[in-house]
Amino acid sequence: MSETRRLYQQIADQVRQLIQNGQYPPGARLPAERELAQQLGVSRPSLREALIALEIDGSIEIRMGSGIYALSPARQVASNRSLGESPMELMQARAVIEGAVIIQAAAAISPEALSTLTGILNAMRHEIDEGRKPMEQDRQFHLAIADCAGNTVLAEVVAQLFDERHSPMSDRMRGRFETPETWRQALTEHETILACLDARNPLGAQAAMHAHLTASGRRWLES
Repeated sequence: MSETRRLYQQIADQVRQLIQNGQYPPGARLPAERELAQQLGVSRPSLREALIALEIDGSIEIRMGSGIYALSPARQVASNRSLGESPMELMQARAVIEGAVIIQAAAAISPEALSTLTGILNAMRHEIDEGRKPMEQDRQFHLAIADCAGNTVLAEVVAQLFDERHSPMSDRMRGRFETPETWRQALTEHETILACLDARNPLGAQAAMHAHLTASGRRWLES
């Protein structure tokens, strides 16, 4: 039984068919995102995911500041390879799971754990100041909070969802849309989460975590 194709894959199939049918021959510029989304009857975030998938398989070229261009079929690679989960759905899932986990973490967090989280954010700030992407510190922060909840199954789920960011889809998104400024925004959001944990404010921590992950998804898909 074949795997159900994800929404972004279905939309990518539609665009790919337009290219193969000759509506957009090699070298032709596709409509702008807004117009193409209206033409296909899909949301712009879902279309953006589909365009990233098409860029990965060689069907199109996205030229920043110029537009989206169809490529020759000879440059395309297999379109059925696994590209990973929808980044948009992934961030929504993380908001649900980590939003629940942090309530337990806030009730059980120790001074030692708070000190560890503070050290992680200091290291994250240093990486940003040095012009590097603090991906490892970002991971450490989220997993350290999950560990505080005292549930190994939930901690493993948080780790698995976080590590999905290394899929071809999420990796391409990061490469295009992550900047020092977006990392500074993430750091500020982390600091808000930590402040709520330090205040032993479970609902505030949950709201801060949800806001952070929602903002992260928007930075990827609406920038």
